[in-house]
Amino acid sequence: MTATFDIDAPRWDQGTFAGRLRHFLAVTDPRLALAPAAELERAKALVEACRAGLAPAGSSREQLRYAKTLYDSAFHPDSGERMNLLGRMSFQVPAGMALTGCMLQFYRTVPAVVFWQWVNQSFNAVVNYTNRNAASAISPRQIAVAYVTATGTALATAVGLNLYTKRAPPLVARWVPFAAVAAANCVNIPMMRQQEIINGITVTDEDNNELGRSRRAAAKGIAQVVVSRITMAAPGMIILPIIMERLEKFPFMKRIRLLHGPLQVLLCGGFLLFMVPAACALFPQRCSLALADLEPELRASIVAKHGDQVQYVYFNKGL
Repeated sequence: MTATFDIDAPRWDQGTFAGRLRHFLAVTDPRLALAPAAELERAKALVEACRAGLAPAGSSREQLRYAKTLYDSAFHPDSGERMNLLGRMSFQVPAGMALTGCMLQFYRTVPAVVFWQWVNQSFNAVVNYTNRNAASAISPRQIAVAYVTATGTALATAVGLNLYTKRAPPLVARWVPFAAVAAANCVNIPMMRQQEIINGITVTDEDNNELGRSRRAAAKGIAQVVVSRITMAAPGMIILPIIMERLEKFPFMKRIRLLHGPLQVLLCGGFLLFMVPAACALFPQRCSLALADLEPELRASIVAKHGDQVQYVYFNKGL
Protein backbone atom coordinates (compact mmCIF):
# COMPACT_ATOMS: atom_id res chain seq x y z
CA MET A 1 0.00 0.00 0.00
CA THR A 2 2.85 2.42 0.82
CA ALA A 3 5.08 1.47 -2.13
CA THR A 4 3.51 4.08 -4.39
CA PHE A 5 2.59 6.54 -1.62
CA ASP A 6 3.88 10.06 -2.39
CA ILE A 7 4.58 11.44 1.06
CA ASP A 8 5.25 14.96 -0.25
CA ALA A 9 1.92 15.21 -2.08
CA PRO A 10 -0.30 17.70 -0.19
CA ARG A 11 -3.01 15.97 1.79
CA TRP A 12 -5.32 18.93 1.16
CA ASP A 13 -5.53 21.28 -1.82
CA GLN A 14 -2.93 23.98 -1.16
CA GLY A 15 -4.44 26.15 -3.88
CA THR A 16 -7.37 27.02 -1.61
CA PHE A 17 -7.49 28.76 1.75
CA ALA A 18 -9.57 25.91 3.23
CA GLY A 19 -6.96 23.34 2.18
CA ARG A 20 -4.08 25.38 3.56
CA LEU A 21 -6.00 25.98 6.79
CA ARG A 22 -6.47 22.24 7.33
CA HIS A 23 -2.76 21.70 6.69
CA PHE A 24 -1.67 24.35 9.17
CA LEU A 25 -4.22 23.27 11.76
CA ALA A 26 -2.29 20.00 11.74
CA VAL A 27 1.31 21.28 11.72
CA THR A 28 0.78 24.18 14.18
CA ASP A 29 -0.94 21.98 16.76
CA PRO A 30 0.69 23.04 20.08
CA ARG A 31 0.84 19.39 21.19
CA LEU A 32 3.49 18.76 18.52
CA ALA A 33 5.87 21.06 20.40
CA LEU A 34 5.95 18.41 23.14
CA ALA A 35 7.28 15.71 20.82
CA PRO A 36 10.72 14.57 22.06
CA ALA A 37 13.77 14.86 19.82
CA ALA A 38 14.01 11.09 19.37
CA GLU A 39 10.45 10.92 18.04
CA LEU A 40 11.12 13.80 15.63
CA GLU A 41 14.25 12.07 14.31
CA ARG A 42 12.31 8.84 13.80
CA ALA A 43 9.67 10.78 11.87
CA LYS A 44 12.38 12.36 9.72
CA ALA A 45 13.96 8.96 9.01
CA LEU A 46 10.56 7.54 8.03
CA VAL A 47 9.83 10.47 5.70
CA GLU A 48 13.23 10.18 4.03
CA ALA A 49 12.84 6.42 3.67
CA CYS A 50 9.43 6.88 2.08
CA ARG A 51 10.88 9.44 -0.35
CA ALA A 52 13.50 6.88 -1.34
CA GLY A 53 10.85 4.20 -1.81
CA LEU A 54 12.12 2.28 1.22
CA ALA A 55 9.26 2.72 3.69
CA PRO A 56 9.33 -0.07 6.30
CA ALA A 57 7.05 -2.98 5.51
CA GLY A 58 3.75 -2.74 7.30
CA SER A 59 3.79 1.06 7.56
CA SER A 60 0.27 2.39 7.18
CA ARG A 61 -0.63 5.60 5.41
CA GLU A 62 -1.82 7.00 8.74
CA GLN A 63 1.62 6.37 10.25
CA LEU A 64 3.35 7.97 7.28
CA ARG A 65 1.05 10.98 7.34
CA TYR A 66 1.60 11.52 11.05
CA ALA A 67 5.36 11.26 10.51
CA LYS A 68 5.09 13.87 7.76
CA THR A 69 3.05 16.15 10.03
CA LEU A 70 5.73 15.86 12.72
CA TYR A 71 8.41 16.47 10.11
CA ASP A 72 6.67 19.57 8.70
CA SER A 73 6.19 20.97 12.20
CA ALA A 74 9.82 20.64 13.27
CA PHE A 75 12.13 20.60 10.23
CA HIS A 76 12.91 23.46 7.89
CA PRO A 77 11.43 22.98 4.38
CA ASP A 78 14.60 24.28 2.68
CA SER A 79 17.45 22.81 4.69
CA GLY A 80 15.76 19.82 6.33
CA GLU A 81 17.41 20.79 9.63
CA ARG A 82 15.53 20.52 12.89
CA MET A 83 14.34 23.98 13.94
CA ASN A 84 14.77 25.28 17.46
CA LEU A 85 11.67 24.86 19.61
CA LEU A 86 11.03 28.60 20.07
CA GLY A 87 10.92 29.20 16.34
CA ARG A 88 8.46 26.46 15.41
CA MET A 89 4.91 27.43 14.49
CA SER A 90 3.67 24.69 16.85
CA PHE A 91 5.15 26.79 19.70
CA GLN A 92 3.41 30.00 18.61
CA VAL A 93 0.27 29.42 20.68
CA PRO A 94 1.89 28.77 24.11
CA ALA A 95 4.55 31.46 23.66
CA GLY A 96 2.26 33.93 21.90
CA MET A 97 -0.52 33.67 24.47
CA ALA A 98 1.90 34.38 27.33
CA LEU A 99 3.60 37.31 25.62
CA THR A 100 0.45 38.87 24.18
CA GLY A 101 -1.44 38.49 27.44
CA CYS A 102 1.36 40.21 29.34
CA MET A 103 1.64 43.04 26.80
CA LEU A 104 -2.10 43.65 27.04
CA GLN A 105 -2.12 43.49 30.83
CA PHE A 106 0.97 45.57 31.58
CA TYR A 107 0.52 48.56 29.29
CA ARG A 108 0.03 51.41 31.76
CA THR A 109 3.62 52.23 32.79
CA VAL A 110 6.61 52.93 30.56
CA PRO A 111 8.95 50.41 32.28
CA ALA A 112 6.39 47.63 31.85
CA VAL A 113 5.84 48.57 28.21
CA VAL A 114 9.58 48.60 27.54
CA PHE A 115 10.18 45.24 29.22
CA TRP A 116 7.38 43.29 27.53
CA GLN A 117 8.02 44.79 24.09
CA TRP A 118 11.68 43.86 24.43
CA VAL A 119 10.80 40.28 25.41
CA ASN A 120 8.31 40.01 22.55
CA GLN A 121 10.72 41.33 19.93
CA SER A 122 13.45 39.02 21.19
CA PHE A 123 11.08 36.10 20.69
CA ASN A 124 10.01 37.41 17.26
CA ALA A 125 13.63 37.68 16.16
CA VAL A 126 14.11 33.98 16.92
CA VAL A 127 10.91 33.07 15.04
CA ASN A 128 11.79 35.20 12.01
CA TYR A 129 15.32 33.81 11.79
CA THR A 130 14.09 30.25 12.16
CA ASN A 131 11.44 30.59 9.44
CA ARG A 132 13.49 32.49 6.89
CA ASN A 133 14.25 31.10 3.44
CA ALA A 134 17.24 29.01 4.55
CA ALA A 135 18.91 29.17 1.14
CA SER A 136 19.95 32.76 1.96
CA ALA A 137 22.69 33.03 4.58
CA ILE A 138 22.71 35.87 7.12
CA SER A 139 25.70 36.94 9.20
CA PRO A 140 25.70 37.41 12.99
CA ARG A 141 26.22 41.16 12.45
CA GLN A 142 23.13 41.38 10.23
CA ILE A 143 21.13 39.43 12.81
CA ALA A 144 22.23 41.87 15.51
CA VAL A 145 21.35 44.93 13.39
CA ALA A 146 17.93 43.45 12.59
CA TYR A 147 17.27 42.69 16.25
CA VAL A 148 18.31 46.13 17.50
CA THR A 149 16.38 47.93 14.75
CA ALA A 150 13.16 45.98 15.26
CA THR A 151 13.34 46.22 19.05
CA GLY A 152 14.04 49.95 18.83
CA THR A 153 11.08 50.44 16.49
CA ALA A 154 8.74 48.55 18.83
CA LEU A 155 9.95 50.44 21.90
CA ALA A 156 9.78 53.84 20.21
CA THR A 157 6.27 53.16 18.93
CA ALA A 158 5.02 51.74 22.23
CA VAL A 159 6.57 54.38 24.50
CA GLY A 160 5.65 57.25 22.16
CA LEU A 161 2.03 56.16 21.85
CA ASN A 162 1.86 55.33 25.55
CA LEU A 163 2.79 58.91 26.42
CA TYR A 164 0.59 60.33 23.66
CA THR A 165 -2.50 58.44 24.82
CA LYS A 166 -2.31 59.47 28.48
CA ARG A 167 -5.28 61.78 27.89
CA ALA A 168 -7.03 59.49 25.43
CA PRO A 169 -9.89 57.11 26.34
CA PRO A 170 -8.63 54.01 28.22
CA LEU A 171 -9.47 51.71 25.31
CA VAL A 172 -7.12 53.60 22.98
CA ALA A 173 -4.24 53.04 25.39
CA ARG A 174 -5.00 49.31 25.42
CA TRP A 175 -4.43 49.20 21.64
CA VAL A 176 -0.89 50.62 21.92
CA PRO A 177 0.73 47.16 22.19
CA PHE A 178 -0.82 46.10 18.87
CA ALA A 179 0.43 49.25 17.14
CA ALA A 180 3.93 48.54 18.44
CA VAL A 181 3.80 44.87 17.37
CA ALA A 182 2.54 45.77 13.88
CA ALA A 183 5.21 48.46 13.41
CA ALA A 184 7.96 46.11 14.62
CA ASN A 185 6.84 43.32 12.29
CA CYS A 186 7.19 45.70 9.36
CA VAL A 187 10.84 46.17 10.35
CA ASN A 188 11.87 42.92 12.05
CA ILE A 189 10.95 40.51 9.27
CA PRO A 190 12.52 42.42 6.32
CA MET A 191 15.64 43.17 8.37
CA MET A 192 16.08 39.57 9.52
CA ARG A 193 15.66 38.42 5.93
CA GLN A 194 17.60 41.24 4.29
CA GLN A 195 19.95 38.90 2.44
CA GLU A 196 16.99 37.59 0.47
CA ILE A 197 16.14 41.12 -0.66
CA ILE A 198 19.77 41.95 -1.47
CA ASN A 199 20.77 38.74 -3.26
CA GLY A 200 17.40 37.27 -4.20
CA ILE A 201 16.03 33.80 -3.44
CA THR A 202 16.10 30.68 -5.56
CA VAL A 203 13.13 30.30 -7.88
CA THR A 204 12.18 27.09 -9.67
CA ASP A 205 9.81 25.86 -12.32
CA GLU A 206 6.78 23.74 -11.52
CA ASP A 207 8.98 20.61 -11.34
CA ASN A 208 11.41 22.21 -8.84
CA ASN A 209 14.18 22.76 -11.40
CA GLU A 210 16.22 25.81 -10.37
CA LEU A 211 15.94 28.81 -12.69
CA GLY A 212 17.92 31.50 -10.88
CA ARG A 213 17.61 34.00 -8.03
CA SER A 214 15.06 36.78 -7.81
CA ARG A 215 14.90 39.82 -5.53
CA ARG A 216 11.32 40.52 -6.57
CA ALA A 217 10.27 37.05 -5.47
CA ALA A 218 11.94 37.69 -2.11
CA ALA A 219 10.11 40.99 -1.71
CA LYS A 220 6.76 39.36 -2.48
CA GLY A 221 7.34 36.50 -0.05
CA ILE A 222 8.49 38.78 2.77
CA ALA A 223 5.55 41.16 2.25
CA GLN A 224 3.13 38.25 2.54
CA VAL A 225 4.80 37.05 5.74
CA VAL A 226 4.51 40.55 7.26
CA VAL A 227 0.78 40.64 6.46
CA SER A 228 0.33 37.13 7.91
CA ARG A 229 2.12 37.95 11.17
CA ILE A 230 0.12 41.15 11.72
CA THR A 231 -3.10 39.27 10.92
CA MET A 232 -2.08 36.58 13.41
CA ALA A 233 -1.88 39.11 16.23
CA ALA A 234 -4.73 41.44 15.24
CA PRO A 235 -7.91 39.74 16.53
CA GLY A 236 -6.55 39.03 19.99
CA MET A 237 -4.86 42.40 20.41
CA ILE A 238 -7.80 44.42 19.04
CA ILE A 239 -10.86 42.51 20.26
CA LEU A 240 -9.55 41.37 23.66
CA PRO A 241 -8.98 44.95 24.94
CA ILE A 242 -12.63 45.72 24.13
CA ILE A 243 -13.74 42.63 26.06
CA MET A 244 -11.53 43.43 29.05
CA GLU A 245 -12.55 47.09 29.07
CA ARG A 246 -16.17 46.01 29.51
CA LEU A 247 -15.52 43.11 31.89
CA GLU A 248 -13.47 45.23 34.28
CA LYS A 249 -16.52 47.40 34.98
CA PHE A 250 -18.31 44.50 36.69
CA PRO A 251 -17.97 44.30 40.49
CA PHE A 252 -16.78 40.66 40.46
CA MET A 253 -13.91 41.59 38.13
CA LYS A 254 -12.83 44.36 40.47
CA ARG A 255 -12.53 41.79 43.26
CA ILE A 256 -10.18 39.52 41.26
CA ARG A 257 -7.70 42.01 39.82
CA LEU A 258 -4.85 39.56 40.35
CA LEU A 259 -6.51 37.18 37.89
CA HIS A 260 -6.84 39.73 35.08
CA GLY A 261 -3.41 38.80 33.72
CA PRO A 262 -3.97 35.01 33.68
CA LEU A 263 -7.43 35.59 32.19
CA GLN A 264 -5.98 37.62 29.32
CA VAL A 265 -3.32 34.98 28.72
CA LEU A 266 -5.99 32.27 28.45
CA LEU A 267 -8.19 34.37 26.16
CA CYS A 268 -5.19 35.15 23.95
CA GLY A 269 -4.59 31.41 23.69
CA GLY A 270 -8.15 30.95 22.46
CA PHE A 271 -7.64 33.52 19.72
CA LEU A 272 -4.25 32.15 18.70
CA LEU A 273 -5.41 28.53 18.47
CA PHE A 274 -7.31 29.57 15.37
CA MET A 275 -5.37 32.62 14.21
CA VAL A 276 -1.93 30.96 13.98
CA PRO A 277 -3.05 28.41 11.35
CA ALA A 278 -5.43 30.90 9.71
CA ALA A 279 -2.71 33.54 9.29
CA CYS A 280 -0.20 30.96 8.01
CA ALA A 281 -2.83 29.83 5.49
CA LEU A 282 -3.51 33.29 4.04
CA PHE A 283 -0.98 32.73 1.26
CA PRO A 284 0.44 29.54 -0.29
CA GLN A 285 3.67 28.35 1.31
CA ARG A 286 4.97 27.58 -2.17
CA CYS A 287 4.54 31.05 -3.59
CA SER A 288 4.42 31.84 -7.31
CA LEU A 289 5.35 34.83 -9.44
CA ALA A 290 4.53 35.43 -13.09
CA LEU A 291 7.48 35.38 -15.47
CA ALA A 292 6.52 38.87 -16.65
CA ASP A 293 7.01 40.22 -13.10
CA LEU A 294 10.60 39.00 -12.71
CA GLU A 295 13.71 41.11 -13.15
CA PRO A 296 14.40 41.68 -16.87
CA GLU A 297 17.77 39.88 -16.79
CA LEU A 298 16.37 36.80 -15.06
CA ARG A 299 13.34 36.76 -17.33
CA ALA A 300 15.57 36.95 -20.39
CA SER A 301 17.74 34.10 -19.08
CA ILE A 302 14.72 31.86 -18.49
CA VAL A 303 13.24 32.60 -21.91
CA ALA A 304 16.59 31.92 -23.58
CA LYS A 305 16.86 28.49 -21.94
CA HIS A 306 13.23 27.39 -21.85
CA GLY A 307 11.37 29.45 -24.40
CA ASP A 308 7.72 29.92 -23.50
CA GLN A 309 7.51 26.72 -21.42
CA VAL A 310 7.85 28.60 -18.12
CA GLN A 311 5.09 31.08 -17.34
CA TYR A 312 5.41 31.11 -13.54
CA VAL A 313 8.28 30.60 -11.11
CA TYR A 314 7.92 29.15 -7.61
CA PHE A 315 9.70 29.68 -4.28
CA ASN A 316 9.35 29.11 -0.55
CA LYS A 317 8.10 32.35 1.01
CA GLY A 318 8.89 31.33 4.60
CA LEU A 319 6.46 31.72 7.51
